[in-house]
Amino acid sequence: MTADSWRNLIEHIGLLYQEYRDKSTRQEIETRRLQDSQTDPEESSPSEETPPEAEPTSTTENKAPPQISLLRNSNSRFNLWQDLPEIRSSGVLSILQPDEIKLQEAMFELVTSEASYYKSLNLLVSHFMENERLKKILHPSEAHILFSNVLDVMAVSERFLLDLEQRVEENIVISDVCDIVYQHTVNHFSVYITYVSNQTYQERAYKQLLQDKPAFREVISQLELDPKCKGLSFSSFLILPFQRITRLKLLVQNILKKVEEKSDRETTALDAHKELETVVKACNEGVRKMSRTEQMISIQKKLEFKIKSVPIISHSRWLLKQGELQQMNGPKTSRTLRTKKLFREIYLFLFNDLLVICRQIPGDKYQVFDSAPRGLLRVEELEDQGQSLANVFILRLLENADDREASYMLKASSQSEMKRWMISLAPNRRTKFVSFTSRLVDCPQIQCVHPYVAQQPDELSLELADVLNILDKTDDGWIFGERLHDQERGWFPSSMGEEILNPKIRAQNLKECFRVHKSDDSQRRKLGSRNRQ
Repeated sequence: MTADSWRNLIEHIGLLYQEYRDKSTRQEIETRRLQDSQTDPEESSPSEETPPEAEPTSTTENKAPPQISLLRNSNSRFNLWQDLPEIRSSGVLSILQPDEIKLQEAMFELVTSEASYYKSLNLLVSHFMENERLKKILHPSEAHILFSNVLDVMAVSERFLLDLEQRVEENIVISDVCDIVYQHTVNHFSVYITYVSNQTYQERAYKQLLQDKPAFREVISQLELDPKCKGLSFSSFLILPFQRITRLKLLVQNILKKVEEKSDRETTALDAHKELETVVKACNEGVRKMSRTEQMISIQKKLEFKIKSVPIISHSRWLLKQGELQQMNGPKTSRTLRTKKLFREIYLFLFNDLLVICRQIPGDKYQVFDSAPRGLLRVEELEDQGQSLANVFILRLLENADDREASYMLKASSQSEMKRWMISLAPNRRTKFVSFTSRLVDCPQIQCVHPYVAQQPDELSLELADVLNILDKTDDGWIFGERLHDQERGWFPSSMGEEILNPKIRAQNLKECFRVHKSDDSQRRKLGSRNRQ
């Protein structure tokens, strides 16, 4: 492919990255829906993309092949690698195996999506950051918090795109891209950690500027209305780097699923994925660190110890769950006792390594009357005890603040709240469905069709097209799931997803998940048992 042809392609990518990302993930959802609806194993295997004629509807968009890169628009005539004029005229499509064509499309999507991402970054800098009116309104310190090291991020993206461009120009058939991803991740992608770690400060500064500076609010609104922004908000540009580094890992996973096993390309894809995963985890930790520290300081100020004081603030400690439960009165009360004053309120703070049990007192304070290490907690659900004892469970402290065993009979406000407390208190407790690490059991799965932002520490934020194993569910509409691509666990409303009914698709999803993580045996052993909250 000539340099001129490639540059022409890049220039004609009309979608901003936000548009590309949204359409791409929605296409993944539609593809899985189509695959899930196929019950005849002879019709199509889970790993094969279904041809356009198998689509259930007749709209133009749905007739597009499932693996479409979705960068097409009125300004671009290119949809796929195989649609490029150079590819069609070369005759190479009649020589390559179907699996190799799918791999070419996966690598091509990584390259063209980076071009779309660079285009959006460039707009963030040229249209917003370098706007003269905005520069006069913002103090240099405010501008630094708002835009952080975005110039470094854009420079890294440009260098990365140039190397990808050079690779595409080398041969009409792309040899590999994961070796380039690996080199850039190791040598340059640390700029993403810096940018993403600033996200909490960035969001706070942006909200404060909108509130305190009407001139800032007015300029941002005017800039957002510019046609080149395509109706996208300023904040959607600010979060681009975090979205991209996460998406890049998924694109490498997609390549990894298509390369031949035990090949050099599998090795480079595994290496690239491992390094990207390290960067993504560092980004996540950077975001959490500041908010966790502030939260721990706030909690410490609210606690008054009736027992021996326990130091709350620690760099290795964070909050998992907090809230009110009802405790059964009396240390030896019968389970079947019926009185008006059967329960009284207590308040729990559960950290990753410690449980603190309190009673709320005036002045937004909490008096601590017991505590225990999280590893010494056990839970047991009570069943068929009547309405007054519905959603009741036993919490046992194997060693409490007085160095003795203690038991509490606790009542939650709903079934989902009871199960959420039980799983948080004892994360290694067996859930309703066997964890997906067991290849012998067909674990239920769900695909996210609506994004969800976690509201509590024990909840899981979801992106479109995420696939999760269902580890537990409640009758009142909550699911405890484990996301396949990163093994993060948490609760989310069942209305956010659609269950995957085809067992062959579920088996294929698990197979691909194990393949992606097979380079790390220790991680495989931990899948399904490690608490990721």
